[in-house]
Amino acid sequence: MSINELRSISTFIAAAELGSLRKAAAAQGLSPQAASQALAQLERHLDVRLFHRTTRVMSLTDEGRSFLEEAQPALLSLQRALQNVKHTRDEIAGPLRIIGPRTTFRPIIWPLIEEFCDQYPGIQPDVQLEDRVGNWVEDRVDVGFRIGVAPHEGVIARRLFPLQLVACATPGYIERFGAPASAGTLVSHQCSVYRSPGTGKIVPWRLKVNEQVLELALAPYICTNDEGLELQAVLAGRCIGQLAGVTAAPYLRSGELLPLLVEQMPDISSYFIYFGSRASQPARARAFIDLALRRLVDNTEYVLSTEELAAGEQQALDIARRTQRGRAS
Repeated sequence: MSINELRSISTFIAAAELGSLRKAAAAQGLSPQAASQALAQLERHLDVRLFHRTTRVMSLTDEGRSFLEEAQPALLSLQRALQNVKHTRDEIAGPLRIIGPRTTFRPIIWPLIEEFCDQYPGIQPDVQLEDRVGNWVEDRVDVGFRIGVAPHEGVIARRLFPLQLVACATPGYIERFGAPASAGTLVSHQCSVYRSPGTGKIVPWRLKVNEQVLELALAPYICTNDEGLELQAVLAGRCIGQLAGVTAAPYLRSGELLPLLVEQMPDISSYFIYFGSRASQPARARAFIDLALRRLVDNTEYVLSTEELAAGEQQALDIARRTQRGRAS
């Protein structure tokens, strides 16, 4: 059924209930001419006359009365369904489907969900974390998060903050093995290597050398597709890891880890939030997007400052020099 047919039926029922086409037009916000045309279109479509008309009175024909009895309950049900959909769209409650990357994203998403559910207890978050980049429409996503260099096609995207890749190790590792002086000296160190859960491929280390980002294939001390396990290996002092800033930041700030090769840290991607047209979004999705933008855009909790990184690297170099002097003596 087209919108024009629905308007014609609504006009017919209003005219039958009010006994006047002019009153029906006013009730529906139509001009008398538009209401008359809508009724005429319906009669032509049905090929029957629905009203007997005089200059002062209009009354239903037998066909019109029969059609009213059939159409009136159906129209009421349809109007109720439309109202329910509008109410659901405007209500901040119900299911909210969110997707994001499994890698590095868990520390980011939970505080958002917890705060949002505290504000709106009727929300039912449906969160799927995976490193596969799926189809936003087919996956029926309300709000998505991804790591990349540009927005995905067909959606609106907002950059949140940069993804930092920080080479880091514990003070204990540096005391035992020293600190790499350059990208080229990493081959003599024990390094962790990450295997992408989405592709199964080993992710090379990326370092900036002479303003170009180079990919380094290192012989791994440990290779894993689990970010948490890689972090534990680095925290245990077994190896150097190139960890996401979001993952490493708490340990770098506490001094449990120290940054290395800071000048060669690449700047190649960022976190994005993406969504469909705000005009057609349910209120719960719009509210969650607004919260995410307030909490995440350039959030210093997840991004280490230049000063923090420089101070941490200086501490690492001091430890390496002291250890080297101690061995020399």
